[in-house]
Amino acid sequence: MARYRGPRLRVVRRLGELPGLTRKTPRRSYPPGQHGQARKKRSEYAIRLEEKQKLRFNYGISEKQLITYVRKARRATGSTGQSLLRLLEMRLDNTVFRLGMAGTIPAARQLVGHGHITVNGRSVNIPSYQCRVGDVIAVRDNERSRDLVRRNMEYPGLAHLPTHLAFDKNTLVGTVNSLIEREWIALQVNELLVVEYYSRQV
Repeated sequence: MARYRGPRLRVVRRLGELPGLTRKTPRRSYPPGQHGQARKKRSEYAIRLEEKQKLRFNYGISEKQLITYVRKARRATGSTGQSLLRLLEMRLDNTVFRLGMAGTIPAARQLVGHGHITVNGRSVNIPSYQCRVGDVIAVRDNERSRDLVRRNMEYPGLAHLPTHLAFDKNTLVGTVNSLIEREWIALQVNELLVVEYYSRQV
């Protein structure tokens, strides 16, 4: 099952801030569970596992999907870690979230899955669709879809629009102008540790 349906703040307490998963902040700063406050020395494997889990929970993807993305990133030119983050950031559900049409990535995935979003004038209901430079992402031309997105825009997930995207709030049309730069990725993650985690598996 790709989607996580459990308590989100429990995951945030364990892994740190995940802007794509939830806008809420936990009241307690220590990890959940009976031994959450006990200071334990973590192994190198545990640290790599945590970094990998950050990607999984923030972008809402399954282990199988993440392995597929790591394989694609390996084949791409340049840094494998940055290629991996770029592939995840250019997913349609994440792009809709970064444009401010939804407060979280799960909410953006629901918008896409229910057919409220179009890419280059055609309805696309696949959240994992890879956006390309020049793609025009818009809300379907009906009142229900537009009202839904306008309500979502009252409570946006992230304050700043990344430089690789442009968005017209009046027409509800966004454009992908370029590939995302590393500094505009909101998630605090060490992508090199994720690549190391999968080095033996992939």
